[in-house]
Amino acid sequence: MRFADITGQEELKRQLVRSIDAGRVSHALLLGGRSGAGILPLAVAFVQYLNCRHRRDGDSCGTCPDCLRIASLEHPDLHLVFPVNRQGKKSGEAMRSDEFLPLFRKLFAERRGWVSPQQWYDRLDLGRTLRGMIAAREADEIIRKLSFKSFEADYKTMLVWLPEAMNEEAANKILKILEEPWERTLFLLVSERPDRLLPTILSRTQQIHVPPLRPEVLAQYAQRHGVADTAEAHRRARLAGGDLIALEHLLSGTDDARRREDFELFRTLMRLSYNDRHLELIGWAEEASQLTREQQCGFLRSAARLLRESFMLHAGLERIGYLWGEELAFCTKFAPFIGPRNIEALVEEIESALAQISQNGNPTIVFTHFALTVSKMIKPL
Repeated sequence: MRFADITGQEELKRQLVRSIDAGRVSHALLLGGRSGAGILPLAVAFVQYLNCRHRRDGDSCGTCPDCLRIASLEHPDLHLVFPVNRQGKKSGEAMRSDEFLPLFRKLFAERRGWVSPQQWYDRLDLGRTLRGMIAAREADEIIRKLSFKSFEADYKTMLVWLPEAMNEEAANKILKILEEPWERTLFLLVSERPDRLLPTILSRTQQIHVPPLRPEVLAQYAQRHGVADTAEAHRRARLAGGDLIALEHLLSGTDDARRREDFELFRTLMRLSYNDRHLELIGWAEEASQLTREQQCGFLRSAARLLRESFMLHAGLERIGYLWGEELAFCTKFAPFIGPRNIEALVEEIESALAQISQNGNPTIVFTHFALTVSKMIKPL
């Protein structure tokens, strides 16, 4: 995985290259941002450049043995940890990333590194209720692996994808190694939600924010992948919101059904809330609780987006909005009910529900409380 293979993020690539060229490589790095912004391919490209013996012109060579094995996630000095789980597992059964490494390598190769949590959990076939996790025994394995000398590369690297999936015991176990690492050891955390990590872990890492991709970068990508009309390419880039994975869904049409379902859930919630239909709101919560946890999180993020767009319509900023079709038609009528008095409280309620769902809260309880709370805020302003 060379930096040149990664779409966008040119300034961040230069920043990462400069840090290695200047010999300023922190023992613990945290790349934080959306999966669709390229956090995982950037992390692998960073490790490859760090260990390439023939790097030039600000990139790894891509052809030496180290480059080839790092790109395929098969280098003996590159260790990987990521959330795992399995349907039908026995009580107390410990699962580690190594058991699922061939499956993860295959998905990584298919997606060129642009892998979302949902895509990984779908590949694991976790079903509606299970989520991937990084258990305490995985932390023991991390410490064991890093205690060995490197085989070939200049650095031993432990790449942890989605460290927010660690339970508290696992997180506490890796604190000491983050504080006092072995020589020429790189701890690389790749996180969608750094805010969910322990403050003590955050304080021991150099944090690098990976921003959303620029709209023009996504528009160019859309044109290279079959969207001939320039205006349509820019529209889809805006709808993707800086996320290449979301753009790929839009280009393939696979995102349309999920987006429509999220919108219908949102529209039903707002109509029931406005009319104080409390018993039906409880039924709505039951329906929402039947989604998978990743789908529940996706709905909540979509609801926050639609509320913000409605507020922009309320403020007369429709020219810079991201809505079209049914979403635009509904939110234009709904906008009078979303203003300065309730927008912050509504978004805070969504963030609270999102945090509870992400932490394996009971979805029926979470969505029932969420729906009834929202219903009190949707009133004529």
